Amino acid sequence: MKRLIILAAFFAILSGYAQTKEIDSLAIQLAFQKQDSSKVDTSIHLINALYKAQDYQKALSYISETEQLSIAINYTKGIAAANYFQALIYANKNDYFNAIDHFNKSKQLYTELNDALGVAKVSNSIGLIEIKRGNYKTGLLNSLSAIRIFEDQNLHEDLSLAYNNLAKAYFNTNQIDKSLEFNLKALNVRERLKDSAGIKTSTKNIALLYSKRKEHRKAIEYYDAVLAMLNPETDQLLRGEILPRIGEEYLKFKDYDKAAEYLVEGLKFNRKTNDKEGILRALNSIGHLNLEQKNTRLAESQIYEAHDLAKGVGNNEELLKNYKLLMALDSTKGKFQSAYRWQREYFSLKQTLDQENKPQLPVNTDSIEEILESESNMEVLPTTTNKETANNQNQVKNLKLLSYGLIVAFLIVLTFLLLIYLKRKSTIKYTQELEEKNEQIQLQNDAIMEQKLHLEEINDVKDRLFSIVSHDLKDSISSIKAFLDLLKEDSISREEFNELIPELSENADNASLLLFNLLNWSKSQMQNLEPNPELFNIQEVFHSKISLVEQKMEQKRIVLIDESQRDFIYADRSMVEIVIQNLLTNAVKFSRVGDIITISNKEHNGNSLICVEDTGVGIPKENLKKLFQNNNFTTVGTKNEKGTGLGLTICKELVELNQGRIWVESTPNVGTKFYVELPKVKKEEN
Repeated sequence: MKRLIILAAFFAILSGYAQTKEIDSLAIQLAFQKQDSSKVDTSIHLINALYKAQDYQKALSYISETEQLSIAINYTKGIAAANYFQALIYANKNDYFNAIDHFNKSKQLYTELNDALGVAKVSNSIGLIEIKRGNYKTGLLNSLSAIRIFEDQNLHEDLSLAYNNLAKAYFNTNQIDKSLEFNLKALNVRERLKDSAGIKTSTKNIALLYSKRKEHRKAIEYYDAVLAMLNPETDQLLRGEILPRIGEEYLKFKDYDKAAEYLVEGLKFNRKTNDKEGILRALNSIGHLNLEQKNTRLAESQIYEAHDLAKGVGNNEELLKNYKLLMALDSTKGKFQSAYRWQREYFSLKQTLDQENKPQLPVNTDSIEEILESESNMEVLPTTTNKETANNQNQVKNLKLLSYGLIVAFLIVLTFLLLIYLKRKSTIKYTQELEEKNEQIQLQNDAIMEQKLHLEEINDVKDRLFSIVSHDLKDSISSIKAFLDLLKEDSISREEFNELIPELSENADNASLLLFNLLNWSKSQMQNLEPNPELFNIQEVFHSKISLVEQKMEQKRIVLIDESQRDFIYADRSMVEIVIQNLLTNAVKFSRVGDIITISNKEHNGNSLICVEDTGVGIPKENLKKLFQNNNFTTVGTKNEKGTGLGLTICKELVELNQGRIWVESTPNVGTKFYVELPKVKKEEN
């Protein structure tokens, strides 16, 4: 090992010596050259060597002299290069204002010279700066335009930087697929360059992106590749990061043995190196693992240690994970008041992070690529000669004459057709009147048939709707009866019953409110099943309906994660309440003991996207197509709960009546997600 370290130090010294030798050689060569363009070129090579050696002060002095000489001999290429390197130095000093100013001057000069490669290098550097500043759209436009030229000319070092910039920009704008595409391209180029540091970075980034896409086995494959490349002496921080991340991936598809192996190793390694970020990541994941395996006491000590550490190191992403674990921990232990407190902390921090990480670029980048295409067609082209200009002018004149001739011919034909039309007008007028009458009769017949079908559909929907309503009312009343039976059979003491009175009262209020709403709704709908849309807060609907299934969730020890947020939708509130009630009831019905139900809503394409997700038994692929059909298809729940088979059919019809849509995604033994998309405003206002 000592020999390896000595050898690495020797090569570093040798590399530094070679670099110094190159600088000295160029400086001597420069001193003996005449004041012409070749001297400027040599000076540019020297400036480049000084820039790579990070001797910015000396590089700036040569830049000033080079620019003055270039101006004196009218050497535009030298002026452009001097401004380019001056901009690079300002960018490294984080002086973005001066950097952009000099980059723009350099780009303008390279454009005048028709130097496509020079323009590309400047554009890529501007793209890097804009991406660092968060101006992702401008950064993407510049880097994308540069990449085309780099690819054509096989400039691997420039491509490596450009691909990496684009991957970072796409990641920061939540475009995971695009980010993965450019990280893979960057990895390919860096492997050709044998850039070991870049290969590790790109491989780690690819693993992170596969994890975000929930392709956990691919993520593990790339994390393992990073581990195989690590240097035990110089890559300790990266090893401390990778080990817990591999454990997290195994945890996500419930391979607890492998997860424990990597997480324990990662925790020991990070404690040994005293890497607090690594310790925090490992503790959160091990706490999650023990919570999954019902080792509540051990999980509690690990999660609380992680909580103290997260606040100390200021890692909000890991603190957010920790809040979620604390919420699940207290829910498992029955400390629901404490769990609600952690839930508030979780959503408060999540809202802050979402605001901080809010992308400045729309997810759809088609417009950017269209702009890029139009700009590429306007890029610098060789100046046409006077002869070509004259030929173009002659062609324009010929086209004008041809256009005038076509216009005259068109007018003649139009006049001829007008005369024919006037002559035949008296003949076809009667025929037109007959056709119009026939069309009116047909329209009336179609309207009558449509009205008949609509009335039949309304009666069918009403019948099935009241079947579902009776099922929901039965649940609420059964809950109240269960409390009373406990008291009647002396299963609980008077004091215990008194403690349950608030919950009993709340169930009674919920049942009463449900019945009241249903009676009012049915009364208003007896004449016609038409929605009565209004603006209302969807979060209030969630909260009112959660209370109707709380008892069943407690019986199955189901954990509810409420990620709903205050948002207004434009729809019939009564219909939406029935939809939400059915989705929540189904989620509870098909969840097992200890499963998780998550409710959420967010804005999507100008509409409100509602999601009810559970980690229950899931739905087989062959049953997915049967859910929204009028076939009374139903299955029993995890505790043999029965249903009518009409709930989802009603939900689909009610959602579509409100100009929305509903769909489902499910994987057997993993869980189910029901999505409902409803408008936020009247359709005419969209």
